[in-house]
Amino acid sequence: MTTKATETPSELASALLKELPGEAVMWSAYDRRLYEYDAALETARPEVVVFPRTTEDVQTIVRLCRELKRPFTARGAGTGLSGGAIPMEGGALICFTRMNQVLEIDEANLTALVQPGVVNLHLTEAVRHLGLYFSPDPSSQRASTIGGNVGENSGGPHTLASGVTTNHVLGLEIVLPDGDVAWLGGKAGPGQPIDLVGLVVGSEGMLGLVTKVLVRLMPAPEHAATLLAAFASVETASRSVSAVIAAGILPAALEMMDKLATKAIEDSVHAGYPADAGAVLLVDVEGLREEVAESLARIVAICQEGGALMVRQAASQKERNLLWAGRKGAFGAMGRLSPNFYTMDGVVPRTKLAAVLAGVDRISAELELSVASVFHAGDGNIHPLVLFDEDCEGDLDRVHEAARRILDLCIQAGGSLTGEHGIGVEKQGMVPMQFSPADLAVMQRVKQAFDPAGVCNPGKMFPTPGQCLELTASGSRLSGW
Repeated sequence: MTTKATETPSELASALLKELPGEAVMWSAYDRRLYEYDAALETARPEVVVFPRTTEDVQTIVRLCRELKRPFTARGAGTGLSGGAIPMEGGALICFTRMNQVLEIDEANLTALVQPGVVNLHLTEAVRHLGLYFSPDPSSQRASTIGGNVGENSGGPHTLASGVTTNHVLGLEIVLPDGDVAWLGGKAGPGQPIDLVGLVVGSEGMLGLVTKVLVRLMPAPEHAATLLAAFASVETASRSVSAVIAAGILPAALEMMDKLATKAIEDSVHAGYPADAGAVLLVDVEGLREEVAESLARIVAICQEGGALMVRQAASQKERNLLWAGRKGAFGAMGRLSPNFYTMDGVVPRTKLAAVLAGVDRISAELELSVASVFHAGDGNIHPLVLFDEDCEGDLDRVHEAARRILDLCIQAGGSLTGEHGIGVEKQGMVPMQFSPADLAVMQRVKQAFDPAGVCNPGKMFPTPGQCLELTASGSRLSGW
């Protein structure tokens, strides 16, 4: 921990240092600066950074924050893409990375009890010898934590058939904003008449601090295979995606990358993608060996009938791993194209993919910003990556304008502002594009019921009146907010 002789800890930091070990509390300006951001664009510096190891530590932190009337914000690995872990009003930033133990593996009931700081992929590695795995697989799974996945209701390529995080969480231990501990759900399911587990998952850390997570484990499939298909355009690839689903085939994953994204990925990872294709599909099929073979044959036929330039099955597990390493390394590969990029997250009906992406291309041309698209085509969750240079005057303003217009396209197509990255700070001003004042009032009443003092991850999700006026003035379809 780096400090300067002239620095002194704040009142909150001093109080925490009396109750917790010194190595659990970071309070110098240098240390706090390292925690003022996640993977989004917004920044805000915490007053103090705290690393609990137990539920009791978390209760102590919450109690002291209440006594001193200071807010607190949860943070996992900082891989979030909407600013959800940014301490917008200062206070304590509670980092769960040291609460990283797998507490129980129940093979008979196909569950595991874990602390929130367990890395997503580490959980699968801990149960792989039992023939089990944890299904949600965000691209950041080598770094993102289970607690962060719970907060954002994370998805990933392989949630098309299995669902997102909420479908794999059976129970939660949560420290409420008043410091009390509650246990929600259990191995038999949600349990309560109201599904409070489902309410907390995806609430972006605004209702309390999750300190234990009871997750569902899945048996590893008998067989899995991966197809790579290349198309002349996103439009022809999108038609094949719709045709596969319409044929009653539900792959484990159905991913698409446009030409710009494919070239960057191939230059970075050398995954074996055809860099000259207008769009690339990556398809995973899992199940019994005979079922996989039958589904593969049908998907190949559909892609060929849809005008695929090439369809190839991975010949080995090594090749499968390489193809998926390319897809999961897509965001990192953008550094080859631009000094900065802005990762977006919206949802559209599968049948509207081609039209919405054509609209994204128009916005890209009008604002003179390059956009690479990588997305979960099977469930219509798009991730346009807007390329820019923060040192170029006006670039950031145009990026924000592109984001607003792209997400408005998603709403107009019957989609949503977010599929898995959350609202956080990034999209709070855009929320009225999708939700009415009555909708937002209900959500705010839920927040108020859990957190009447407004100290738990404040400054997130709900737009301010000023933001609503700005949105209306800029041409939102929603009026009267």
